[in-house]
Amino acid sequence: MEYRYLKAFILTASYSSFSKAAESLNIAQSAVSRQIKLLEESVGEELIVRSSKKVLLTNKGKELFMAGQSFDKVALEIFAREDDRPINIGILHGLLKNWFTPILVKYYKKSNRNINIKIAEQNELKRGVEDGKFDIVFSTENIQSELISSLKLFDEKFVLISKSEVNRKKLSDYRWIVFSSNDHLFELSKKPSDQITMVDDISTIVNLARQNVGIAVVPDHVLKKNDTLIVQEIPGMANDEVFMTTLNYKSMPAHLREFAELVQKV
Repeated sequence: MEYRYLKAFILTASYSSFSKAAESLNIAQSAVSRQIKLLEESVGEELIVRSSKKVLLTNKGKELFMAGQSFDKVALEIFAREDDRPINIGILHGLLKNWFTPILVKYYKKSNRNINIKIAEQNELKRGVEDGKFDIVFSTENIQSELISSLKLFDEKFVLISKSEVNRKKLSDYRWIVFSSNDHLFELSKKPSDQITMVDDISTIVNLARQNVGIAVVPDHVLKKNDTLIVQEIPGMANDEVFMTTLNYKSMPAHLREFAELVQKV
């Protein structure tokens, strides 16, 4: 049962007129008649008794008209609500703290839409966008499938930070402040440090390094321009790439497209 056929039937029954239904749909009267005929064929029942003067509904037609009116109202409400729905965003912790905040500030200069933001790990972000939990995901994983796709935004450069000078050949002599057991410091040193502080908050990691507690490897975008830290580039280390991931929309909803276009301009 095609919705356009049902819509033609509902309007014809509402106006008791093929011509007024055609005017409302901005199509020819013959097209309205044809669509209702196709609807009748699809349900296997006559719905309208045609007359040169009146449009009369059969008993089945009356039942379908009542049900159709209710469905039409609910359907319109669903799509009207689409414009007011919040944007659900999943993001890696380090990206939220610094890079994403200015984007939010810029967005709210133009829009009052609610945004729900959740910090999550890579696997949860991928599952979340597939399951419809997130509308947009920002991570370092390039996901390309039949369901979802990723767009590269920028390269994420990692640097070594410390309060005082560090001997790069003896990194294991220092206390390491790391985000997880997969931290880049483990890649830089053949021997791990005996002193490791693990913190799943990038701002705290930077603050601890600033207080001379230890050394850390962080994305350069989490640092302040006039920071007192010593910042060393890491030759040979592959930079991560940051991606924006969404469902594979044929036509992205307007409110998501507006936000995605803003992100790409920043």
